[in-house]
Amino acid sequence: MSEKITKAKVLCFVVREGKLLVHRHTDFSWEEVGIQVPAGSIREGEEPEAAALREAREETGLQDFKVVRKLGVDRYDMSPYRPEIQERHVFLLELGEPTPERWASQEDHDGEQEPTRFECFWIPLETAHVLQAGQGALLSRLYD
Repeated sequence: MSEKITKAKVLCFVVREGKLLVHRHTDFSWEEVGIQVPAGSIREGEEPEAAALREAREETGLQDFKVVRKLGVDRYDMSPYRPEIQERHVFLLELGEPTPERWASQEDHDGEQEPTRFECFWIPLETAHVLQAGQGALLSRLYD
């Protein structure tokens, strides 16, 4: 296996009325990508808080997010999926606008690649342990 690289990432937990905002990639199967919270890379020179707000907006199509608090930093090894260590800055965000229970969204990637299509929806916090790539293991930080 090739040498692992470390990438700075953000994870966004958005909680409302006991439910967590999640999404799934509609161009891939559940078995391949599961469900996850809004997340993504921190750009060069970008503060983690700004990256969290940007990623939440890009992936959900919603705009009225604010950072409630930082829940810490976590390291996650993406092996065997890819040779990458993610240094994840984890945030609790608040959403100030109404949403349906489910909606379609897409991230356009500033036109640099094909859009990524998502289905966004709310799940009960009690079932959020099913999140992919270790995201569910970080839920206890909501209560620290």
